[in-house]
Amino acid sequence: MANPIFGAGLWNFASYVDRYATDGYAEPVSTIEQIKLAGSVGDLSYVDLNFPYSNDASIDDIKAALDEAGLKAIGITPDIYLRRFGRGAFTNPDPTVRTQAIDLMHEAAEDVRALGARYVKLWPGQDGWDYPFQVHHGEIWKLAKDGIRELASAHPDLKFVIEYKPREPRVKMLWDSAARSILGIQEIGLDNIGVLLDFGHALYGGESPADAAQLLIDHDLLWGMDVNDNLRGWDDDLMVGSVHITEVFEFFYTLKINNWDGVWQLDQFPFREDTVETARTSIRFLKAIDRALDELDYETLRGAQSRQDAITAQRVVQDALLSCMRSEA
Repeated sequence: MANPIFGAGLWNFASYVDRYATDGYAEPVSTIEQIKLAGSVGDLSYVDLNFPYSNDASIDDIKAALDEAGLKAIGITPDIYLRRFGRGAFTNPDPTVRTQAIDLMHEAAEDVRALGARYVKLWPGQDGWDYPFQVHHGEIWKLAKDGIRELASAHPDLKFVIEYKPREPRVKMLWDSAARSILGIQEIGLDNIGVLLDFGHALYGGESPADAAQLLIDHDLLWGMDVNDNLRGWDDDLMVGSVHITEVFEFFYTLKINNWDGVWQLDQFPFREDTVETARTSIRFLKAIDRALDELDYETLRGAQSRQDAITAQRVVQDALLSCMRSEA
């Protein structure tokens, strides 16, 4: 694996509200301002942009801002999870709203072309249910697959990635795991649909992020990834390595031994912290992880794994990690 290339969801540099601080933790930050902040981090090469852009920014405005910041777009994430899609985007019971969602995603696809980005990212956070008996499970799963099939088949030259998540904002999301995502994509039957694995979603969904990554790689479907951290009970979107250092290392070890060479992308929501400094801190940690991957004794580790020798494996991992967790020169 070559030196990592870093990216971030542009929302890392936004401001946030929750159900308590409904007035927000900071003043609103426009799309153009978020791009400027991302450019000031210093190590970022790519950003993922929400669509539509704020303040009626045009595609030419976005191009100019990205150029000035020295950034490229890796993907565009259409906002198919906001209030008007509160009962679903692909699975909304109102066919008019489903059409509106598809139309929005078609618009996002055009901007992916215009920006030369890699994919349209689909995060259907409202596609799911909240109560037992609320939905007919077969019907909404069919709607979800049919909608994505319609969208992706209309743009065979583009890639679409599905970001799965167990829950939130719906109590139960349809695309909730690596395994179900693989199954759904296979049932859709198109070769321009893959998966973006969010490390934190895998954690709090009860998966091993490394195992989920391997499963997706084995099916040639790991087309993107986000990294962050959480306390496993919720999608906290904390700084990378702030909680699960060893599992972060295993995740990137899995990517390395499979020669996965995509962008190392941040997905963080620093409600109260400085957005630029949280990005820099996570990248600092990821650079240490990259050094540890170079220092790791792969032969001894593989031997321990072949014996399922947990003690030796932990010692090898600790030797690499602890020797490389130092400040940048």
